[in-house]
Parts: sequence; C-alpha cells; structure tokens
Amino acid sequence: MHRSIAAYQNLVRGNERFTAGDPVSNTLATKERRDELVAGQNPSAIILGCSDSRVPAEVIFDQGLGELFVIRVAGNVAAQEGIGSIEYAVENCGTRLVVVLGHSCCGAVQATVNGLREGEMPSSPNLKSIVEKIAPAVSPLLESGDSNDLESLVDQAVKANVKNTVNDLLSDSPVLQHWMKEDNLVVVGASYSLESGQVEFFDAPPGAEA
Repeated sequence: MHRSIAAYQNLVRGNERFTAGDPVSNTLATKERRDELVAGQNPSAIILGCSDSRVPAEVIFDQGLGELFVIRVAGNVAAQEGIGSIEYAVENCGTRLVVVLGHSCCGAVQATVNGLREGEMPSSPNLKSIVEKIAPAVSPLLESGDSNDLESLVDQAVKANVKNTVNDLLSDSPVLQHWMKEDNLVVVGASYSLESGQVEFFDAPPGAEA
C-alpha cells in the first residue's frame, strides 16, 4: 500500500474516533513517544489548515506527537512560506499526502465576502494579502448573483477557496509536481464542520478506501 493511501485512511479513521468521542491521541503523547522523536520525524500527512483556534488538526484527526506536519494560516491560503514548508516535509520527511483543510464559518472567508460586497479592503497590507488570496474563490460566486443567503455563500466560498489553494500548490511548486510524478504524492482538499466535527474530503488518493 502506498504511503499516501495509508495516510489518508489514518486521517479518516482518526476523525471518526474524534467525532465518536473515543480518541486515542493521549496514548501517542507519552514521554516515551517524545524520546522517540528526538532523533527525527516521519509525519504521515501534511496539513495546510486555517489558524482558527477551533480547528486544531492534531485534535480533529486524533493524532499524536510526530504524526502530522501542520502549517496554519488564516484562510488556509498558499503563501510562499507555507508552500516552502510543505516542500520541506515532502523532500526531507518523505511525506506523500498533503491536505488543504478549510472549515465552516471561516472568519477569513467571511471577511473576504464582506469586503468584496462592500468594496472595502483591509487597511493592513498583511490582512489585505490574505483577502486577495481568497478573493478569486469569492468573486465568481458574487458575480453569479446568487449571494442573498450569506451562510450558503460563505459555505460555497470555503470549499471554492480550498480547491483554489490545492490548484495553487500544484501550479506554483515544481517540487510538488516532481514528487507527484516520481512517487505518487497526493494533494487533496477537505472541509471541517464546526457543527458536527466531521471532515469531508473532496478527493482521495487513487485506490484508497476509507
């Protein structure tokens, strides 16, 4: 079984344990485990997720120390530093699954929706850079004219933003392109529901069965 498939199945089952209230992650955070990791790391998956305090990847996927290589940035956008971090884990840790993880009620996405509707961008250039990254996912939805239901609009924008970030990773990183061809690196999108605790994967590695 390829590493990307095993990693995907591990995340699916971990999220099932989390939503069922039966986590095992405490058994993966012992002193013995810390000692094992001093010599190096071998994370099974890379998570590019949102900074939102309600979406800690290790918790919602029920993973312990050393299991996940996590990059968190508001709106789970693919900034240069984040892409470089992903490339590091792929090349130096041998990780072969990348998950772009969005979530319901994302504040960064909602701020982008509000900003584009009102024609106002953040005054901070740093916040503006995040909004500009998310805007390509929001603009087509606003232009479609079906934007009266704000909750539905934000939900659609969250998923569109995840897919755009996946595309950004694949188009902006020759390193990731190389490993996709050479060793079946897989980049997938997913969305976490704050309400249910469940993660919906938009794609799965070829041949994977949850």
